[in-house]
Amino acid sequence: MANLLAIVGRPNVGKSTLFNRLTQTRHAIVSDEAGTTRDRQYGKCEWGRHEFSVVDTGGWVVNSDDIFEEEIRKQVALATDEADVILFLVDVQNGLTDLDEAVAAILRRTNKPVVLVANKTDNNETYLAAEFYKLGLGDPQCISAATGSGTGDLLDLVIEKLPKKSEQLPDEDIPRFAVVGRPNAGKSSIVNAFIGEERNIVTEIAGTTRDSIYTRYTKFGFDFYLVDTAGIRRKNKVNEDLEFYSVMRSIRSIENSDVCILMLDATRGIEAQDLNIFSLIQKNQKSLVVVVNKWDLVEEKTQKVMDVFEEAVRYRMAPFNDFPIIFASALTKQRIFRVLETAKEVYENRRRRVSTAKLNEEMLPLIEAYPPPSIKGKYIKIKYCMQLPDTRVPSFVFYANLPQYVKEPYRRFLENKIRERWDFSGCPINIFIRQK
Repeated sequence: MANLLAIVGRPNVGKSTLFNRLTQTRHAIVSDEAGTTRDRQYGKCEWGRHEFSVVDTGGWVVNSDDIFEEEIRKQVALATDEADVILFLVDVQNGLTDLDEAVAAILRRTNKPVVLVANKTDNNETYLAAEFYKLGLGDPQCISAATGSGTGDLLDLVIEKLPKKSEQLPDEDIPRFAVVGRPNAGKSSIVNAFIGEERNIVTEIAGTTRDSIYTRYTKFGFDFYLVDTAGIRRKNKVNEDLEFYSVMRSIRSIENSDVCILMLDATRGIEAQDLNIFSLIQKNQKSLVVVVNKWDLVEEKTQKVMDVFEEAVRYRMAPFNDFPIIFASALTKQRIFRVLETAKEVYENRRRRVSTAKLNEEMLPLIEAYPPPSIKGKYIKIKYCMQLPDTRVPSFVFYANLPQYVKEPYRRFLENKIRERWDFSGCPINIFIRQK
């Protein structure tokens, strides 16, 4: 289960460039104009045998110098509240600024590990980092996010500072369900509807990452852990950035779950924030159940309206669209029981095993009828396939003579054919092509 790393700092110091470097993506837009990153970016970083989430805390420019510093204060406060390790990025080319000192003043008060990162030392100008010692945050780690220089040593230091995992873990054989979604989608309401007044809580134990709580639910023949965080229970301050706060909380819940119950608001449809959280679920390869909440507030509750809504959800979340969608109401408890039943079914789908003999019997004739397209006159032949044992998500390997020429569209074709023949609804599937 991954930890959370937050990148903080004033605008235009290279936070998005470092984010792209650590996550090996180009998701964050990089520009010399301050305030380019208005939407927060979330990604995964792997270093050695460690994996953790990375958050690029952008979006600080709000076209007003009067509240500029206040926006930075809020962002840094949220990052320090949620992250396990904080990277404080400064720019050696521009030198120490008042905003750097304002951010450092907040970070000095936190009990979280803070790494001071001196960026833009492209020409080995490490001597320029000396003035940042006055911030009182230890030795500056000199890097160049643009070229990657020094980032390996930086990641080694981050790994050292990540908190050690707790030995107090829930029973691995019991499903772990997380209710996630943007603010006001009804997360707290549905959690309360699940537990009810006559709740039967066996245990509440802390998880492997800070603030994750496992509430064991044992009513009506169910037995699972409801993965929660203090964020669902705690009242947020009115001046906090709820969008940023909810996503950082969602990272916690998602990483500690087997199945995510994604709450959508029927009165508002699917919005960008919903897609952000859906993206987090996909990146962490978690199973998914979508619940369209507040269905009692929709005027026309006809099957046609449900079909149109469902089609819109699947279209926005494509290409992955093999997941159940339930129209429910946490307030009236409409279809609440169905949500739990479906989450349990999706969890069982995640553990489904297909025998090698049956898989080859079904898939090889299909592959022979619809082989991978030839490339540069070379014909690709797939002769054998199997499901890999002991994997976190269902994973299938296909052995081919030229695996490097099998492209993503054909992988999706194989995945779709597997889904047509076996029930993996709600679960991600990994398709690997290997040398036979």
